[in-house]
Amino acid sequence: MIPLHDDNPTRTKPVLTVLLIAANALVFLYQLSLGARGGETFVYQFGAIPAVIVGMRSLPAALATIPPAFSLLTSMFLHGGFMHLIGNMLYLWIFGNNIEDAMGRVRFLVFYLLCGFAATFVHILMNTASEIPAIGASGAISGVLGAYLLLYPRAQVLTLIPIFYFIRLMYIPAGIVLGLWFVFQLVSGGLASGEGGGVAWWAHVGGFVAGMALVALFKKRDVRMFNPPSPHPRFVDRW
Repeated sequence: MIPLHDDNPTRTKPVLTVLLIAANALVFLYQLSLGARGGETFVYQFGAIPAVIVGMRSLPAALATIPPAFSLLTSMFLHGGFMHLIGNMLYLWIFGNNIEDAMGRVRFLVFYLLCGFAATFVHILMNTASEIPAIGASGAISGVLGAYLLLYPRAQVLTLIPIFYFIRLMYIPAGIVLGLWFVFQLVSGGLASGEGGGVAWWAHVGGFVAGMALVALFKKRDVRMFNPPSPHPRFVDRW
């Protein structure tokens, strides 16, 4: 399932969400400008490498441009390809605007970063000896999804569902879309071995759980948990 849009309006403009998307896109364009070899070096310089962060390994002097702990932040703005970037930014755009609206810009930024840190921490716990850089905004965005699940589980999400050679568009409650997404991360993390084929499944799990745990602390007082559904039809599907 690929979410495309939600029917959940906001009261304020999602300025920070747009700035985060722009920052990720600009960093990725800079990566591309470095060429294949330079881009790989850039990832090793600023990606979160578990074995380096815990002190089991150290980077060559030419790559050790920042303290290892700083890579917990910088790694959130790196991506491994166009699809990696586009997928993450799509989720951030669909769900991030409502969470920014529910928290306010400053608190949303702190929340987003904390979820990203928590996601990377869980990834490190599960892959302590790994020397492969972990990159991407998906850990922080997973936190956004966890918060959305508790705040707006009955919001309707327009979802693209490929069925063999056909494509169906269907409005599905966010609780189902995000619940299935989380279960998929758990199952994939449990079945994956080693690096999980390059996907940090446990980072997604960690970020999601962090988002669920932190949302009550960061939301505005007038924002309720488990908001009621919008007046839109529950299911609208078309071929």
